[in-house]
Amino acid sequence: MNAETVYGLVAIAGLALITLLARAFFMLPERELPMPDWLRRGLKYAPLAALTAVIAPEVVMAQGALIGSLQDARLPAVLCACLYYFWQRGILGTIVVGMAVYLPLHIGWGW
Repeated sequence: MNAETVYGLVAIAGLALITLLARAFFMLPERELPMPDWLRRGLKYAPLAALTAVIAPEVVMAQGALIGSLQDARLPAVLCACLYYFWQRGILGTIVVGMAVYLPLHIGWGW
């Protein structure tokens, strides 16, 4: 084995160990870790904040710049999906409605 292979294997093993420790950190102690109430309340919103941080740029940006035209299939799809969600409060239906609006506009009309 050459040096590059050894370095690659060591890097993979190190990253795997770091990932394992980071994910198991809250399961290792025998008792619950003390946490202030404000932090516990704030952690309830962490998944929503992470999802928003991933989806929002994908909706309003194209190739690293803000969308310059309203003729983009993502905008009506997001609008319809949001309206459906506030009407029915169902995640699966929201996804279906968003894709049902997005796909014909994007594939059919080339938006």
